[in-house]
Amino acid sequence: MKKQVICTLTSILLSFGASFAQESPSEEDFYKIVTPPVPEGVLLEVGGMTNLPDGRLAIGTRRGDVWLLENPTGAKPYYKKFASGLHEILGLVYQNGAMICAQRGELTKLIDKDQDGKADVYETIYAWPLSSHYHEYSFGPKIAPDGSYFVSGNVAFGDEEWWAGESRRPLRGWIFKITPDGQMEPWATGVRSPCGLGMIDGELFYDDNQGDWIGSGGIWHVKKGAFMGHPAGLKWANSLTNSPIKITQQDVYAMVDPRKTRDKNGNAIKPENVQNEKFLTLADMKKKYPETQLPAVWLPHGILGVSNAEILADQTGGKFGPFSNQLFVGDQGQSKVMRVFLEKVKGEYQGAAFDFRSGFQSGVLRMAWANDGGSLYIGETNRGWGSSGDANQGLQRLIWNGKTPFEMKAVRAMPDGFEVEFTLPVDKKSAENVASYAVRSFTYKYHPVYGSPTVNEAKCAIKGVKVSEDGLKARIVVDNLREHYIHELKLDGVRASTSYWSLVHPTAFYTLHNVPDGEKLKAADINTKSATTTTATAKVTEKKAPTVASDKTPTFEEIKPLLAKHTCLACHAADKRQVGPAYTEVAKRKYSNEKIVDLIYNPQPQNWPDYATPMAPMPQVPRADALKIAAWINSLARKAAPKP
Repeated sequence: MKKQVICTLTSILLSFGASFAQESPSEEDFYKIVTPPVPEGVLLEVGGMTNLPDGRLAIGTRRGDVWLLENPTGAKPYYKKFASGLHEILGLVYQNGAMICAQRGELTKLIDKDQDGKADVYETIYAWPLSSHYHEYSFGPKIAPDGSYFVSGNVAFGDEEWWAGESRRPLRGWIFKITPDGQMEPWATGVRSPCGLGMIDGELFYDDNQGDWIGSGGIWHVKKGAFMGHPAGLKWANSLTNSPIKITQQDVYAMVDPRKTRDKNGNAIKPENVQNEKFLTLADMKKKYPETQLPAVWLPHGILGVSNAEILADQTGGKFGPFSNQLFVGDQGQSKVMRVFLEKVKGEYQGAAFDFRSGFQSGVLRMAWANDGGSLYIGETNRGWGSSGDANQGLQRLIWNGKTPFEMKAVRAMPDGFEVEFTLPVDKKSAENVASYAVRSFTYKYHPVYGSPTVNEAKCAIKGVKVSEDGLKARIVVDNLREHYIHELKLDGVRASTSYWSLVHPTAFYTLHNVPDGEKLKAADINTKSATTTTATAKVTEKKAPTVASDKTPTFEEIKPLLAKHTCLACHAADKRQVGPAYTEVAKRKYSNEKIVDLIYNPQPQNWPDYATPMAPMPQVPRADALKIAAWINSLARKAAPKP
């Protein structure tokens, strides 16, 4: 009898431990990427997509073609060319029986008058001036509630000052509105590379890419008369008819030195990040010039993308998972899709950004809901910029398998911290443990340098946690909240109640502009205990980055946690070109370890002229970590060298 009891208990404990020891699912266990067939010789390089009322998918390409895809979700989709000869389509919509696309220099209506499946009328709605610069992309349109169209224009770059965004022609660096009869109205400026436009509940949003004056990617709510931060477009603020913009370039330069300096030979000097300098933020600009519009949500560079693109709202009613009415944001450089939860506090949008799904074959530029009502088409292009996907172009479809992932569904600001809502009930013991959470805040510089390091970083102590009875919400009381700062929430210790899974994506980035009013939690209502889990049933912890000995060359497995922590893997791979060069290529340059550290802190993009996206300065990387990374990079050259 005693032996039988012992065996039974052993069996229970082993099965119990095994259930907790199982590996937590990852994003691909819930969202599958499917690649539809494409006819041989068809290069999509998708610049725009829109659904037609009859279920067909229309695809506009950078190469100037429009394709109609019949039976788009079937096993054998059929491609038919609808239009050709256009100039770099970077947006496509359907309206009143016609397709409207943004070419490089005009908004064009495509009409099939004889209903033979091909456009026979190419009608210019409105044309705008261009220089010959390659970077003058034009994005859109998005249809406004009154039936008009919003279009955005990229800046060019200087000839000598190749790093500086320029508005060489009117409407470069602007978002503008065009009526169906061809009347143009300037709407807002301060944009740099506004690839992603989104019409959300009748309001316009756009996202921008990190660059000069833009510290990191982000999503802005576009109000009429707003200035988003890049000063190039202000050149035309007083000369464009009906311009709603009052701020001038001189106003910006009076607050922030544009650093247009030259050396003793008269050559322009590229602005570089200056460590330990006194600096301003975009929020400081807004204090003096209220028309300055801050990002509703920052998308930290290298973590949540490097070249943000399409913004699309989930209006599938739950057919794409538990994220109805939230935003999905594509990224060209990292070949992935992020997710954003927005809320309005004191009249301004703010909210949280999360990772969602990576692993697409090329850069994610455009997205559109499929005609099945619940899957997402992903239009892709590499364009030579580089991306983490290996292909140059493509069309793929993202499908939810109906299983609910354990995720943070939403993060909301509270008077004393944040409330996290989950997609599945949490294990209360782990969720009530203060040690399961970590919060820090940071922001970016507002300066003419390409991108910004994270600055003014501070830890935010967790004072306590209150978990709801149903286990679907956790109220976190957080010290040191700062308005206009990004708050990184890491929930590495929180587990699901039944499966004991960890979160698929345990990190959220909440951009806090306004702390809401309301009642704060009382000390008696929160759990304040912090304990490291050690029991057999609760010991599911993250692997710590291994300690790398300073007297030996680290291996990739030893260095990988550092590369991930400092977002190096967002743009670089060990042995293949991505957004930046492969580490093996860097090793061939035979830089010293110290030189590599210097280049981490102050990159020299002119050393890599074949890469379109310059590396941003990263002085926030501790020197000890940078030296370990440098030693590993240089070890790659020795490994690749032929044996004597």
